[in-house]
Amino acid sequence: MQQTRSLTRVTLKTPRAAGIAGIIFSVLLLAIFGLLRILVPIDPLDRGSWLPVHAHSVGLALNLVPFAGIAFLWFIGVIRDRLGGLEDRFFATVFLGSALLFLAMLFAAAAVGGALVLTFAAQPAEAVNSPAFQFGRATAYSLMNVYAIKAAAVFMISTSTVAFCTHFVARWIAVLGFGLALVLLVGSYYLPWSFAVLPIWVSIVSIHILIDAFRQSDHGLHESRE
Repeated sequence: MQQTRSLTRVTLKTPRAAGIAGIIFSVLLLAIFGLLRILVPIDPLDRGSWLPVHAHSVGLALNLVPFAGIAFLWFIGVIRDRLGGLEDRFFATVFLGSALLFLAMLFAAAAVGGALVLTFAAQPAEAVNSPAFQFGRATAYSLMNVYAIKAAAVFMISTSTVAFCTHFVARWIAVLGFGLALVLLVGSYYLPWSFAVLPIWVSIVSIHILIDAFRQSDHGLHESRE
């Protein structure tokens, strides 16, 4: 009996921890994208006039990307744990592949952006208005606003499909995920702040996971007392 209770407690710790990780990812990603959107011009062919004033703040935002990525990996792990034997191979492949592609593009864009900031710190006069800066700036923009956002949309669609079929989260969250994914697929070019869609949806899923975990914990404690 004691062993069963211990196993139950271990099982319940995973969704709680992952729910917190999902919220951490959401907060960090909103902070990162918010800072970059405010400090860096939207135009991917800008001349880098923002570097002398905002280079330090942009570098700080980019240094938060690895922490957001780690939290996102933990979030992915708990979703797969909650699915368990219900996980379909086809959707699991698309779900996991799109999530890893999103992280890879996010990390690559951050690495390119970080290289631009470091280059400016080493050679301030040469970095601004240089062809190398324009190439790096355009590369980071394409990685983030074309490839990473589309991979995030595929992740949301595949996760919402699995959620709709298995009910590992509420059905309305899955429906919301489909709608928000369409915003990323279609409206990301026209809506500068559409990047906020992914972290907002992840935070909703994470909060639902946390609430469900506490409900299961309270139910388990109630049954053990009986």
